[in-house]
Amino acid sequence: MSDHDSTQHDPSVPRDAFFTLRHGLPRQAPGSDATTRRMLEAAGPLPERPRVLDLGCGPGRSSLLLAAAGAEVTAVDPHEPFLDELRAAAAAQGLGHRIRTVRADMGALDLPDGSFDLVWAESAVFAVGFDRALAEWRRLLSPGGTLVVTACGWTTEEPSAGARAFWDPHYPLRTVAANTAAAVAAGYHVLGVVPQPESDWDAHLGPLGERPDMMDTSVPGMTEAVAAARAEITLRREHGGDYGYTGFVLRPADPRWRTRAETAADHPVVREILTAAFETPAEAGIVDALRADEEAWLPGLGRVAEAPDGTVAAYALLTRCRVDGVPAAALAPVAVAPAHQRTGAGQAVVRAALDAARLSGERLVLVLGHPAYYPRFGFVQASAYGIRPAFDVPDEAMMALDLDGSGAVAGGTIWYPAAFGV
Repeated sequence: MSDHDSTQHDPSVPRDAFFTLRHGLPRQAPGSDATTRRMLEAAGPLPERPRVLDLGCGPGRSSLLLAAAGAEVTAVDPHEPFLDELRAAAAAQGLGHRIRTVRADMGALDLPDGSFDLVWAESAVFAVGFDRALAEWRRLLSPGGTLVVTACGWTTEEPSAGARAFWDPHYPLRTVAANTAAAVAAGYHVLGVVPQPESDWDAHLGPLGERPDMMDTSVPGMTEAVAAARAEITLRREHGGDYGYTGFVLRPADPRWRTRAETAADHPVVREILTAAFETPAEAGIVDALRADEEAWLPGLGRVAEAPDGTVAAYALLTRCRVDGVPAAALAPVAVAPAHQRTGAGQAVVRAALDAARLSGERLVLVLGHPAYYPRFGFVQASAYGIRPAFDVPDEAMMALDLDGSGAVAGGTIWYPAAFGV
């Protein structure tokens, strides 16, 4: 299904005509197998045979890909003919045993709590709204489970009047930043954002554009369905730079750890944690120097995780660094109180720091750390972007995270604040 179609909300277009025009299309909304795979990769490691709920599955392009990757898929859609298409395709590909179809309203799901490792909703969140989806679908996730949704939103702060005239009456859009903030406010960590490329739109609108001339406009409602399809294509051609789809890969925050920005009152206990974790006061001295460096300090990007008793259990700090003059953020230090090591406190505070960085508009985070630990947060070798420090370190230990998922990362040499002494 597609949340960018005004016909989803326009009673002047009868459903039968709308679906007749679109049946058999390779995609019911912008997308691609490559984008699906990118979002699946951002979700991180899954169980060997993950239980996946594909909401608003349509004819099931994503369901088939997920099942082929080893998932046990429950595919939900309110339109039975789409489920018929999916069942036929699954049988033809030998995947019928991995896909169970359910005809249901996504706003009234009769499914047990905690029953899925991954809840997936490509181009379907319009059915209930972004905020409601995040609130209501959370209960379906097993502990450590992940929610992946794609949503159409503004890609500019000042969309054109023409784009607003189309969208505002049917499905008011928000920016990617606003949706990210809504996800964090709803209690999720953002594991990744995946902007969908223009080729994803071509894969949908190209085949759709061939349909209007094939339709019999004497059929009731078909004239309106054809006009709506052509309006959608024209809107993209004339105002495509104003809006687009973005995938949000989300995981509920660990409820054991309350995370927040550090305050001056936290400084003594943060110093104790740093001294204990690094077995020397040097790291605490670096943090003190960073706090005093106006060019390096990034307000709100020192984060703490509190244990259930309210004591500070872990600390993570992001400060300003640069890559050949281009601003970036350096993640260092990260420390966990000895009593709370290997409990998840460190992961909680790192994810909270990365969420805060996204919300403050940072685009790139760099970390010099253990190559077996930081990739779980989405970090990859910095050298893949042509980024290197000005001193010798193992290549696999210098890592980078592209926060906005655009891939538009500038290469060059990393320059750290003076406090680091490098």
